[in-house]
Amino acid sequence: MLTIIPTDFALPVHRAAFLHLLDHYAHDPMGGGVGLSEFAKEHLVDGLAARANFASRLAFDGNSPVGLINCFEGYSTFAARPLLNIHDIVVHADFRGRGVGRALLAAAEELARERGCCKLTLEVLEGNRVARAAYQACGFGGYELTPETGQALFLEKKL
Repeated sequence: MLTIIPTDFALPVHRAAFLHLLDHYAHDPMGGGVGLSEFAKEHLVDGLAARANFASRLAFDGNSPVGLINCFEGYSTFAARPLLNIHDIVVHADFRGRGVGRALLAAAEELARERGCCKLTLEVLEGNRVARAAYQACGFGGYELTPETGQALFLEKKL
């Protein structure tokens, strides 16, 4: 039976499940194909636990961790309301196609509504067609202010 629960970093089982699932995702080609660094494994959980704008949910099938969603609250200057950005969503490869991702997205939406958010945001690789289709099926679409200005692009500058 699938259950979605808030991640509680005070619980060793949650810390272990979180790192296991995120490392599993990092090894996937859509997560970069390289696992988490030793530095990340050592510092990530405590760093996230210290951030007030961070929220996470774990999916369990019985006692087995099968999915994870990590979100950060931001703020929409145009709407003058908070927003919730989905930073990571992980479904263990052995459990894909069973509704875990949809359940995690629903949990994030529920959290966003509880917090009075105006929208959920996320980014997805253009070539990740399976995830793009899943997100579209859950109501996500490209961001644009007007058709004339086109869709927003996600850019980065590494520091």
